[in-house]
Amino acid sequence: MLKVLIITYYWPPAGGSGVQRWLKFVKYLQDFDIVPVVYTVDNGNYVKEDASLLKEVPQNIEILKQPIWDPTNLLFWRKNKQQRQGVSNLSKGGLLSYIRGNFFIPDPKIVWVQASVNYLQKYLDTNGVDVIISSGPPHSMHLIAQKLHQKNDVKWLADFRDPWTDLYYNKDFKQGSFAKNKSKKLEEGVLKNADCILTVSPTLQKEFSKIARRVELITNGFDAEILASEKAVLDINFSISYIGLLPKQSNPIILFKVLKELCDESSEFRKALQINFVGDISEDVKAAIKANNLEMNTSFLGYVSHQKAITYQKCSQVLLLLIPDVVNNKGILTGKLFEYLAAKRPIIAIGPVHGDLATILKETNAGAVFAFENPKKLKLEIKRLYDAYTEGTLFIAAKNIKKYHRKELTKNLASILKSLNS
Repeated sequence: MLKVLIITYYWPPAGGSGVQRWLKFVKYLQDFDIVPVVYTVDNGNYVKEDASLLKEVPQNIEILKQPIWDPTNLLFWRKNKQQRQGVSNLSKGGLLSYIRGNFFIPDPKIVWVQASVNYLQKYLDTNGVDVIISSGPPHSMHLIAQKLHQKNDVKWLADFRDPWTDLYYNKDFKQGSFAKNKSKKLEEGVLKNADCILTVSPTLQKEFSKIARRVELITNGFDAEILASEKAVLDINFSISYIGLLPKQSNPIILFKVLKELCDESSEFRKALQINFVGDISEDVKAAIKANNLEMNTSFLGYVSHQKAITYQKCSQVLLLLIPDVVNNKGILTGKLFEYLAAKRPIIAIGPVHGDLATILKETNAGAVFAFENPKKLKLEIKRLYDAYTEGTLFIAAKNIKKYHRKELTKNLASILKSLNS
């Protein structure tokens, strides 16, 4: 049996997308003769919590925890305020963001690194493991693993759920040249020294391969609870639903303009239209809804449990997927995509038409991507979907999605981990 130590900040009761990837890997690793040990924070300053995810943690695994003092408690918003405001609005680009970007590199969890190394080294002195795994962001988790890798004869796999220096909202931190250079140097150190880099999209795999000696791709996916849940009753209205975090960089202004036009052209369309936002939504998005006279057609349902989010996905007539309108966005594959695929509802995506998302939607026959600057094509597609809705024929025949099941993905991970020790 192979034994792996997984270093991750996000772990139940944390909610949101960051927790899903390694929670699901841990859920299935033992099926492939791999014993996971999880190291995580004892008092995580999580923006959102979902206690229902605790039920998915295997009861027989070892979980190591250490407390963290998080400087964001002093610099930004205390937890109760975060719960009100939501992560979609945290990066304001002001003084506090500047402090975050220039004094806590790569992120505020840097204060947890040395204490974690000391604690885990004591564990490794008496408990052997075959592979150390780190998952970022926060990318400080990689720095913990790197120090342990240097001290011990143990293989290291670094999982990049998102880019590091190229992460789209980094510019809001207004980093000076010193901070940018330091962050870049830390990133390169991880990419060069890890025995294997794991990442979530083909474009990121290609980028990391310019520096790292081995880069493997395992996308995010969907799990059994989506397929197993009861057959959903579709919404009566023509619902277009977005589930998840929606930052200002993904504000779909083009969509709102198109929907306003369709509402102005048809009172029946306006009467039928229902726009649902489930999760943390940027204030910029709410302002755009108001500017396009869509308030009466829109519901902001807030953050909900993962199970409830699945229900919204399966009941919606159409699912909305948004990629940030930023440089280097072709490799962005939101984790929600794969749950959307399993929900088997038509997907409208707004983003780069030649990116990784467009490739997956085409191969699965699940929907299409529309460019940020092409309202004409988007309008035609929404009209087509609406016509199918009125005729009772709004369905899709999704294909090639089985490979994105979390158990299949964990099988691939197990193969990679075993190859590191072969």
